[in-house]
Amino acid sequence: MSSQRAVAVADAAIAILAERGMRGLTHRAVDEAAGLPPGSTSNHARTRAALLELTLARLAEREEAVFTAAMPADGGMPEGAGDVARLAGLMATTMHAAITVHRETTIARYELALEASRRPELRKVYDEMGRRFREQAVAALAAAGSPDPVRHGRQMVAYVEGLLFDAVVGAGDVPTLEELDAAFRELLRIATGT
Repeated sequence: MSSQRAVAVADAAIAILAERGMRGLTHRAVDEAAGLPPGSTSNHARTRAALLELTLARLAEREEAVFTAAMPADGGMPEGAGDVARLAGLMATTMHAAITVHRETTIARYELALEASRRPELRKVYDEMGRRFREQAVAALAAAGSPDPVRHGRQMVAYVEGLLFDAVVGAGDVPTLEELDAAFRELLRIATGT
């Protein structure tokens, strides 16, 4: 983000999306939620499309921060089949945080995903954000020893997205960290053949 005020605007927009949905997201509502003078949001995002893009960029930063916070202290990705348990733990921690602590961000992302299906300019930004996370999944599965990391990475992303949706806005329960860890260990063992 270019400035603290732009971050405040985007964070307020994320909170509004999670609380009120897309219909509640207006420049005025963002000004009020961020505690900014009227017109401040328009200074950073003149149009609704610009506001949505700013919000999506901040959302990507927040989701990346969740992933980074779950990374090992050495910053390295688990490598090799022997690290399947470590990678499963990393994935479980990240997923559990997205479902519980960062639930607002996850709900806002679903709102933006639906809006992106109707707005080609937002779809482009949303797809780019998704591409980065898919590449990380492929890299993680390659490091873990998957013989087909591209296919397995896509499957893992689909699984994660389904689990997130079910736990956050679907009818499913919120899985425990232990349940997530067990599920990811099982999936990673299948993907890596270990």
